[in-house]
Amino acid sequence: MDTGSSEAGEVAVAADGTKSETAGAPGDQTDAKAAGGAVRGSRAPEFVKTRRMLHLSWQVGVFILGLAVVVAGVIMLPLPGPGWVVIFCGMAIWATEFVWAQLVLRWTKRKVTEAAQRALDPEVRRRNIILTAIGLVIMGVLGGIYLWKFGFEMPWNVKDQ
Repeated sequence: MDTGSSEAGEVAVAADGTKSETAGAPGDQTDAKAAGGAVRGSRAPEFVKTRRMLHLSWQVGVFILGLAVVVAGVIMLPLPGPGWVVIFCGMAIWATEFVWAQLVLRWTKRKVTEAAQRALDPEVRRRNIILTAIGLVIMGVLGGIYLWKFGFEMPWNVKDQ
């Protein structure tokens, strides 16, 4: 399990002497960030992290805020608005506090980057342009047939023939 520490097998010890599998010192995250590794876990201020109830309240607040943003994004998917962008913003809000959201966001960024690289591949671009041209020609032919047969009459006003 990744504890956020760069030391192998390091386990944090709580004030009462019990062992925990999370990183205890904030310096571990600073060292990981300086070494180029990703910082995982809570990014709450230190005074919030040191008080258990305050940290729990902080996490609940971050979760509710992220949930509201994600729900707004889901609502925007069928409606006008940048649905996916808002959903990813909600995931980014969750990622400030929860490791699972950080992992999901990292996986999503990797998949989007891979898709962008595939889309820029010359063979894929050529294929997409050809398929788009074929689709436009088919739509033009069907539109021409409709205009030839019915003129500029709207489809719901066309009488049965």
